Amino acid sequence: MVNFGKKLKEEQVEEWKVYYINYKSMKKKVKQYVQQNRIDGKDRQQVLKEFSRMLDDEIEKVVLFILEEQGRLASQIQELESQRDAILETSDVSEVSKLKESYREVGRDLLKLLRFVDMNATGIRKILKKFDKRFRYKFTDYYVGTRSNHPYSQLQQVFKQVGIGAVVGALSRNLAFLQDHEGSYLSIYDHPTALVKDPVIEQINASVSKLNHSTNFLEFLGQHALIVPEDAIILCPTEEQLVDDDETYHFMSLLLNLVNTFLYMVNTYIIVPTADDYSVSLGAAATVCGVIIGSMAVAQVFSSVYFSAWSNKSYFRPLVFSSIMLFMGNLLYALAYDLNSLSLLLFGRLLCGLGSARAVNRRYISDCVPLKIRLQASAGFVSASALGMACGPALAGLLQIKFKIYSLTFNQNTLPGWIMAVGWLLYLIWLWISFREPARDNQGDHDNASQNNSTSHEGHNTDIENGLNQQLLLDAKERDDEEDIEECDDCEETSSNDSRKPVSSIGEAYRLLTPSVKAQLLIYFMLKYAMEILLSESSVVTTYYFKWSTSTVALFLAILGLTVLPVNVIVGSYVTRLFEDRQILLGSEILVLIGILLSFKFTSHYSVPQYIISALITFVAAEVLEGVNLSLLSRVMSSRLAQGTFNGGLLSTEAGTLARVVADATITLAGYLGQSLLLNVTLLPSLFICIVSIIATLCTFNTLY
Repeated sequence: MVNFGKKLKEEQVEEWKVYYINYKSMKKKVKQYVQQNRIDGKDRQQVLKEFSRMLDDEIEKVVLFILEEQGRLASQIQELESQRDAILETSDVSEVSKLKESYREVGRDLLKLLRFVDMNATGIRKILKKFDKRFRYKFTDYYVGTRSNHPYSQLQQVFKQVGIGAVVGALSRNLAFLQDHEGSYLSIYDHPTALVKDPVIEQINASVSKLNHSTNFLEFLGQHALIVPEDAIILCPTEEQLVDDDETYHFMSLLLNLVNTFLYMVNTYIIVPTADDYSVSLGAAATVCGVIIGSMAVAQVFSSVYFSAWSNKSYFRPLVFSSIMLFMGNLLYALAYDLNSLSLLLFGRLLCGLGSARAVNRRYISDCVPLKIRLQASAGFVSASALGMACGPALAGLLQIKFKIYSLTFNQNTLPGWIMAVGWLLYLIWLWISFREPARDNQGDHDNASQNNSTSHEGHNTDIENGLNQQLLLDAKERDDEEDIEECDDCEETSSNDSRKPVSSIGEAYRLLTPSVKAQLLIYFMLKYAMEILLSESSVVTTYYFKWSTSTVALFLAILGLTVLPVNVIVGSYVTRLFEDRQILLGSEILVLIGILLSFKFTSHYSVPQYIISALITFVAAEVLEGVNLSLLSRVMSSRLAQGTFNGGLLSTEAGTLARVVADATITLAGYLGQSLLLNVTLLPSLFICIVSIIATLCTFNTLY
């Protein structure tokens, strides 16, 4: 990949070249400051003052040109509107076509301006990052903090430009009006969901989507699933890209992946309310439920790796294998009761874990779903997971029956296995009939497509009027991996293709983990550990302290699961607009800490309100934390970890799965101390890890923007 200076020179519009930021000059100035500081210890405040003034001048030059071009485009649209009325009166089809092409030509000019804005915004981000690195001072915090909130901020004009939204709106409205000038009179304002089917408008919408990067609900969910990283969104997808996406898209295959996600989450949590009772019926202690629940996660540690690698070659075969493993695993889980075999039960759960195809589901959405609906598909992935998490315990609560067919027992312990076995068998038949394997020309092409497609999405018309959001600077910061490795003063990025190829081993992936990434993975480990402790021991704890029945435990867990989507709606639509993600991250960690502290049994009496309130605080805060954590992780991790087998999604999955394994093992080991000590003993590691994660967040806080 060429360095940004060369890219800026090659891609700039020739007649506009004097209006671009002078990136080369600013880069030389940074180098000069570093040399002067080493030689004569030049005053840091003077350096900040000089460089701030230089950057202010460059940004002002860009802003004034943007305003000038917006005015020119507005004038052209106004002239076309005066022609439109006269042409429509004549009902001359050829003239209407010419008029539509004239509007499209204005749209193409707007695309040039959007590209101009994007290149300059990227240059500003890069030079700020370079200054921070070379001068070893957080200049970005100072500069953004003092400029972005000022009423006369030029920086705001680059990243929050309402005028561009007005131009896009005018183009869309007029093209929609001309689509059927014989009586349709379609208005984008009366019908906001009626998209203008025009290639130029689609490209403009996709471009504005990148610049207008305020975090809405769908984006939040997409990042929650770690399917839509923020840093590599395609600015201007071509008409060919949009057509190719539509040709390769197969709705039924997408639906099958979402159903796979839903069924797997149901399969994970359907046994939680009855796992303790099942273990007791097989002659083990109630706390062995930790091993029963956690054995699925143990197998998932390994299955995530081979499914991630397998998805490089196929999607259909991994899904078939997953369905067979889950069918067999649930069958053995159900048969273990009549065979009185705890080993068979655990082996069945291990087989279920070996069938975890979530890596395939994620990969299919990122690779095979069109840009126009990728965010919706990502939101569907998270929603399917949340719904499965709620339906699992709820379904278990409905299975409070007992009967026998020949020598097979059907009760609250075995019915989850039988029902899930039937469910996976039906799914396998549906999969075999309906799934369509996407065409792959060759592996190299696929890897390139994976890199590009897995980090792209298309904007929404409802966001256009909001203009360009300031968070482009703070949230969509490009990550130059080579800058973090090389100290080369003449280039910002290595030109070698190796610098962008996917990592090929865990060791190579580990070397790309910066302190910020490690901190986010630790936070993910902590929240998954806390949630697993809460969920897995809920049946044992509530039975011991409150004498809850299986149905009551199932209802409680279902209610917790149902909070996932409302919480994501509130956070994704509102909270992220009021606070920075790093602030939400720290606040959520503190709430998790409070929830854990409230969960401890401090007195001889442990009440139901204390347990429910502390559980809700812990679970809801952890859900908020998970979404923001994965969103930040997608920003701070190396772009090389956005593709290939050992990608960021796999690393986060492994961290979360390992946390679940450790948590379930903790429950089982703590059970040997007696059920009276189980609650406090299992909460102590959660408390410790939570405190460590908060410290890690504070240490890396200034890098999380």
